[in-house]
Amino acid sequence: MVKVDGGTFTMGATEEQGSDAAYDETPAHKVTLSSFSIGQTEVTQELWKAVMGNNPSEFVGPKHPVENVSWEDCQEFIKKINKLTGKQFRLPSEAEWEYAARGGNLSRGYKYAGSNNINEVAWYTDNEDDETHNVAELRPNELGIYDMSGNVNEWCNDLYEKYNSSSQTNPTGATVGSTRVERGGGFNDTDDDCRVSTRSTDKKTSKGEYLGFRLAL
Repeated sequence: MVKVDGGTFTMGATEEQGSDAAYDETPAHKVTLSSFSIGQTEVTQELWKAVMGNNPSEFVGPKHPVENVSWEDCQEFIKKINKLTGKQFRLPSEAEWEYAARGGNLSRGYKYAGSNNINEVAWYTDNEDDETHNVAELRPNELGIYDMSGNVNEWCNDLYEKYNSSSQTNPTGATVGSTRVERGGGFNDTDDDCRVSTRSTDKKTSKGEYLGFRLAL
């Protein structure tokens, strides 16, 4: 886990995202977060198997991110790992995820998580060879976190909702809704889908080889 010092940042369609920013990334708005910790890598297949006793992944490899897991599957994993460790792991909020991807208080304003050159930090459609890759093979971002752009999309805890312009403190998403937030883009996504502000969403029962997660604490 990587410690992320709290702070205030602008979430959404910031200047470096340019014309690539989608409608649901607007309006950009100020968010203040308390300190938290987040996984240095996506949850790997070896960790999932150690906790759950199985491996649901399409692209098998112990250091590959676990995938083909639903939001509900992630909650079962979190219950079990918390019981094993005595800690309170959880999924990151969408705001925590974006703040960490941007580099927190060390952010240099990159378009992707750790670079303006996507090939330095992400497995995506132009370099992925039709599969996921071992975590932490490419360059980390400013906080030393890997693969927040590309490799697999990552579940967040939040229900999906439209942004508004109000400043927020430790937001946790909508209170009602039918889909959960995913972030970061995956190996089968374009560069546009791997930007730090790109949003996507799925039903909590959805799963696929493109979809994994990382822990927060």
